[in-house]
Amino acid sequence: MHKADLYIDGAYSSASSAKTFERVNPVTGKLATTAAAATKDDAARAADAAARAFAGWSQTSAAERRRLLFAAGQALLARADDFVAAMAEEIGSTEAWARFNVKLASDMLIEAGALTTQIKGEVIPSNRPGTTALALRVPVGVVFSMAPWNAPVILGVRSLATPLACGNTVVMKTSELCPRTHGLIVETIASAGFPQGVLNAISNAPEDASAIVEELIAHPAVRRVNFTGSTRVGRIIAEKAAKHIKPALLELGGKAPFIVLEDADIEAAVAAAAFGAYMNQGQICMSTERIITVGEVADKFTEAFATKVASLKAGDPREGATPLGSVVSTDAANRIRELVQDATSKGARLIAGGGGSGTLIDAVALDHVTPAMRLYSEESFGPVAVIIRAGSVDEAVSVANDSEMGLSAAVFGRDQAMAMTVAARIESGICHINGPTVHDEAQMPFGGVKESGYGRFGGQAGINEFTELRWVTQQNGPLHYPI
Repeated sequence: MHKADLYIDGAYSSASSAKTFERVNPVTGKLATTAAAATKDDAARAADAAARAFAGWSQTSAAERRRLLFAAGQALLARADDFVAAMAEEIGSTEAWARFNVKLASDMLIEAGALTTQIKGEVIPSNRPGTTALALRVPVGVVFSMAPWNAPVILGVRSLATPLACGNTVVMKTSELCPRTHGLIVETIASAGFPQGVLNAISNAPEDASAIVEELIAHPAVRRVNFTGSTRVGRIIAEKAAKHIKPALLELGGKAPFIVLEDADIEAAVAAAAFGAYMNQGQICMSTERIITVGEVADKFTEAFATKVASLKAGDPREGATPLGSVVSTDAANRIRELVQDATSKGARLIAGGGGSGTLIDAVALDHVTPAMRLYSEESFGPVAVIIRAGSVDEAVSVANDSEMGLSAAVFGRDQAMAMTVAARIESGICHINGPTVHDEAQMPFGGVKESGYGRFGGQAGINEFTELRWVTQQNGPLHYPI
């Protein structure tokens, strides 16, 4: 069992009320973490600390911010074993997923360090004689970040790295499902030597989440809201931010389509679909949820995919003997099984998987899924993939777009021009041709459309989200006024 404290103004502390909450191991049910349950006063104290630190940090040189972010990236790699242990205990992650998280998160810190010299403006020609007009990118102030549990190191670091690189200070609200893992991120980044108050983190009991979020969004010093999580919660965050006229960057749920064209390389498509559907037990916003086959390729693909899925068993991640670990909770496991039962009761055919017990669920694949079934439109966020058979490319695109969400997508086909044409018709923020729906790189503009959110993380797009664009003029000669 580990203890996770608040981190405010460069110091660790308990909640002002001394209240705590517990996170249990989803596989064993045993206590994994005891965490401080912040009060609204604690949240305000964290925002105040970030506000005090902003003046100094925003004026820190690009070289110094780069040095600290690079050091944080290296420190994260050095703590990989600690993250493996924390993620297994809190959320049932496999070692492979935890180490992938650490590696990509380290890349994000390095990329953020490189961004410090890419925060640029421009000179804009003015109609007024003797005027030099500038458009400048400047830090916004305090950023309030919220990251989820499913890719905790990647998404936790992503919520911090670019805001810090741009000269902002941050208050992070850690996830109630992985307070120790998120706490390790803050501890590791802080160890690189960031000034007091630049980085702050609070944990809260689940029942207090709404009050804590409202307190921080309403705080006068908070100028950006940064949330990754479910569409349901994202809608609430968006409403609260709009109430206070504050921009929000939202990366929300997904229902990723994976179109298999008639000329697709079946072996490559099966490998990519299985990775995309079942990595981290399907608990990724980009997970392949809908495999849409075109024409006569359906039977051949389905047979090969069923063979692959049958090999993907789940087990206790601490033993490291299976490719899949645990889903995050008993409630999640029950919901996933209900979705599968609903589909099979309405005519879907289980072609592979479905074994396991408790929070351990072997990979599941269903064929002949129709709009009458909940799995057609509801995000499973579990180790489930469905096959939907389309008679034509036009029908496949229509099915792919028949979703309220639009984060990631994939198209497989040997004819690259045709695949690109199909990809251009899909309504998503991200699309991969002959690659899996699950893919991210630190420098890429990551985000969705429709109910998958708005705004973009990564690279220059991230700079635009976490800076303000100011118009500044300098008059170099006399001006004449009409009055």
